[in-house]
Amino acid sequence: MATRVASRVESLASSGIQSIPKEYVGPQEELTNIGDVFEEEKKEGPQVPTIDLKEIDSPDEVVRAKCHETLKKAAQEWGVMHLVNHGIPQDLIDRLKKAGETFFSLPIEEKEKYANDQESGKIQGYGSKLANNASGQLEWEDYFFHLVFPEDKRDLSIWPKKPCDYTEVTSEYARQLRGLATKILGALSLCLGLEEGRLEKEVGGMEELLLQLKINYYPICPQPELALGVEAHTDVSSLTFLLHNMVPGLQLYYEGKWITAKCVPDSILMHIGDTIEILSNGKYKSILHRGLVNKEKVRISWAVFCEPPKEKIILKPLPELVTDAEPALFPPRTFAQHIQHKLFRKTQEGVPN
Repeated sequence: MATRVASRVESLASSGIQSIPKEYVGPQEELTNIGDVFEEEKKEGPQVPTIDLKEIDSPDEVVRAKCHETLKKAAQEWGVMHLVNHGIPQDLIDRLKKAGETFFSLPIEEKEKYANDQESGKIQGYGSKLANNASGQLEWEDYFFHLVFPEDKRDLSIWPKKPCDYTEVTSEYARQLRGLATKILGALSLCLGLEEGRLEKEVGGMEELLLQLKINYYPICPQPELALGVEAHTDVSSLTFLLHNMVPGLQLYYEGKWITAKCVPDSILMHIGDTIEILSNGKYKSILHRGLVNKEKVRISWAVFCEPPKEKIILKPLPELVTDAEPALFPPRTFAQHIQHKLFRKTQEGVPN
């Protein structure tokens, strides 16, 4: 067990080191443009759009259509947005964050009771990234990962027992978020000229769409200009919903530049993932993004990935969206094959896709 504890980024960060081990130093091509994240957040220029969802299911057709239009524009141009008036009570979100913060404030030995074992395929639980790429590159974060919805697919035995309300608040947040996902997928379907339930059906519907929660814990880093919390990637999910503790760190690659997302109070940040990009034949974008760290404040984020089942569904551009003028941009693949394809390309090219 001792070797495992030593590999946690949190224990490394609290050991008093002044320089980070070489395996945490990011690839050179990514380090050329890492600045102080607090300064980056203040910069002017293009900003991640904020979408007000208050009228997403308004009985007034004109009002509703206007809301859908702003969502569509953000999904096409950015593929990421801050959602406000999303309908999930702020009190619930605050309790969810408190529960995650409380778990991560436990001694490492206590958290190790929930350790995952990636090599044996036990991916749920407490973990840190293993070196799985050619460079042996590691990321400056620890995490807790588990499936939170559908409820009958959960394994509550690996959920944190402390704090005692962890399961209650996490389950309620997952239920509410699943409802929000239905609303978003419905609006995105209508904006493509499809029936409202189409995209949701294509990603697995209520029974098969999996919601996976990853709480990301980014300790203070003595050399933040050399490390990455998360290296550049696009999400494989259909949608990803992200909360954070109001410490900046998320950057998006927009029009050839890295843009730092500002911290918008009472919002949920949402990414369009590869799955929706494929189904929409590229009309909606899955944006390249990464996570920076800093030397002043711990950053924590709560990402829920809404993923289709691995083997049951073939992902390909919907036939209604494929024409002679706009041929299919993506070949048919299962979700599992899509993940493998990305890993293969990454090892071949040595750069994120």
